[in-house]
Formats: sequence, structure tokens, C-alpha cells
Amino acid sequence: MGNDFRGIAGELDDARIALERFSTPATAAALERIADALAERLLGGGKMLACGNGGSAADAMHFCEELTGRYRDDRPSIAAIACIDPGHITCTANDYGYEYVFSRWVEGLGRQGDALIVMSTSGNSRNMLRAIEAARVRGVLTVGLLGKGGGVMRGLCDLEIVAPGETADRVQELHMLALHTLVGGIERRLLASAGALS
Repeated sequence: MGNDFRGIAGELDDARIALERFSTPATAAALERIADALAERLLGGGKMLACGNGGSAADAMHFCEELTGRYRDDRPSIAAIACIDPGHITCTANDYGYEYVFSRWVEGLGRQGDALIVMSTSGNSRNMLRAIEAARVRGVLTVGLLGKGGGVMRGLCDLEIVAPGETADRVQELHMLALHTLVGGIERRLLASAGALS
């Protein structure tokens, strides 16, 4: 039991350290820029697309349901789609290869004025790289939530956040915090715009 307790305490301490490294004025400024850009796309009639592998796929789904459903307060639904359809994923992986599951989806759904949020704890996922390429061709804004230094994806998106952390779980925890702050930021900007127009 003593070893388990020390292990759990160590996990909590790791999370605290990662959060302290993440909670900086530079991170806040980057998230403000991303929220501005996403709200601008939405106000222009665009939609949010989000994708990730494994736990990041669950994060993409969570992000989108808080836009289409609700976050903290009632407001109109916000256009957002996560690439989590098992029919699409298994069909594309079977017929083309797993590295194409997200790029084919962007090809089908992405339009100029949309935004694509890609999440990769390593920054090295080939299917994310292909999705970014497909988005660029279509004039879709790309936002990367990355980890472990950003990997090969660092610098490839229009906007990005690189979360600190040595393991995927720490990075994903910070990605979810970033996603929650972005949902709140988007809501505030859309509300402010609606008030300015009324």
C-alpha cells in the first residue's frame, strides 16, 4: 500500500509540475490567438473539424460535443464535427491505409473558411500530417495541439500549442484543458459579436 501511495502522489506531483509549466502568459496568449481565429471562422459561416488517435480521438469528440451541445451556459449550437465514425475509419483504413483516415475525411468535409484541430501527443502521427496537408489545399485553417516538443508536426499548422509532459497522459490532460479554454473563448467571442450586432 505504501508503494501505491507514493506512486499516486508522484502522478499528482507530475501533473502539477506539467500544469505549472503550461500555465504561462505565452500559453494564454497563444490560446487567445487560436480562439480569435476559430471564432472568426465560425462567424464567417465555417465549421470546426477535429481529429486525433486513441485518447486524442476522445478529446476531439469531447471538444465538438461541447460546441454542438453546450459547455457552461445555454447558447445556440456551434458547428463542429469530430472524426470518430467507425464506418469511415475502418473503411478508409482497410481500402487506403490508416495514414489516410483523416485526410480522406478532410477532403470530404473541409471547405475554405473551416478550421481543423489536430491532436497528437507525439507530434509524429502520419495520419495527422496527411490531414494537415489536405486542409492546407482546401484553405482550411489548421490548429495543432501537440506534445513532446511538437515532433515533426511542429511549425506545420497555422497555429499551435505544444504541451509539456514526458508521457502521453500528461500531454492529453493539458490538451483537454486547452480545449476547454478554447470552447469558453469561442463562446465569449460569439456572444460579444452577437451583442455588437443587436
